[in-house]
Amino acid sequence: YNRVHGYYIELSRRESEDAPVDYIRRQTLKNTERFITPELKEFEDKALSSKSRALAREKALYDELLDKLVEQLGPLQESAMALSELDVLSNLAERAETLNFCRPEILQSPGIEITEGRHPVVEQVLNEPFVANNVTFNVQRRMLIITGPNMGGKSTYMRQTALIVLLAHIGSFVPASQARIGLVDRIFTRIGSSDDLAGGRSTFMVEMTETANILHNATEQSLVLMDEIGRGTSTFDGLSLAWACAQYLADSVRAFTLFATHYFELTQLPE
Repeated sequence: YNRVHGYYIELSRRESEDAPVDYIRRQTLKNTERFITPELKEFEDKALSSKSRALAREKALYDELLDKLVEQLGPLQESAMALSELDVLSNLAERAETLNFCRPEILQSPGIEITEGRHPVVEQVLNEPFVANNVTFNVQRRMLIITGPNMGGKSTYMRQTALIVLLAHIGSFVPASQARIGLVDRIFTRIGSSDDLAGGRSTFMVEMTETANILHNATEQSLVLMDEIGRGTSTFDGLSLAWACAQYLADSVRAFTLFATHYFELTQLPE
């Protein structure tokens, strides 16, 4: 068989001289002759058309199945939603028990108090014990300035706080020894640095656009994570931007804010 001539019977030149009369020559080569027969041609037609017939049959069966499913679409969707909810809840329960999570206390008053909080993912991939950390926010303590060396865990500390707040709001246990979480309307993040080539925006432009969105939309009920604001420009310009953003968030927006920075001068902001 080949894709050009289909199925055939191949005989040597000498054997071809004694070929039966119903053998029809299809191709002549240097040392061989290739023949077909009516029976072989019939088989070839069946074989080559079998794939298209199989696909047509498959489509017909699929359409028939869809017609039957449409009649039960409502109950099926309700069952799927119930199963998906059970799947999420069972996984949250399993993770809570396996990873030693605690049940958070949801507060009606604003504030966040996390004791020995952990990052649920980083903790599992480390080859050494994870260092748990506390976080405390209240009406008198709405901003934390986080500074320290590179690879010191500033971003992990911020992310774990946001994850704990998010998990508490969806009804999950949280990775901490104790957690008291007030209601938060939104979580805003400005973490990482990357440009937007398709949109024609530099790293600094992306950073400023995201920062502006946070400053315009955050409220007293929001949790804001700001990581290394001003890194995309010169030292003094970056310090000025970081200082202005931190001061605006603290004085005007008054959102609960974790503000990580490599500008040590920002630690003088409370003064």
